[in-house]
Amino acid sequence: MRAVWFKSSHSTNEGGACVEVAVTDDSVRIRDSKDATRRHLTVARAEWVRFVRTAARG
Repeated sequence: MRAVWFKSSHSTNEGGACVEVAVTDDSVRIRDSKDATRRHLTVARAEWVRFVRTAARG
């Protein structure tokens, strides 16, 4: 399965500090948008959900 990468609509390119994510059936892939050729990080979808919920709480 080919990954479809996207950035958040809230991301900013000021300073180039952005990440991209690609969601699959069982995982989420995360990469540096400034250098898409570098290896990506893969986490389980459940872990990603916990991360996003925690980040949203501040």
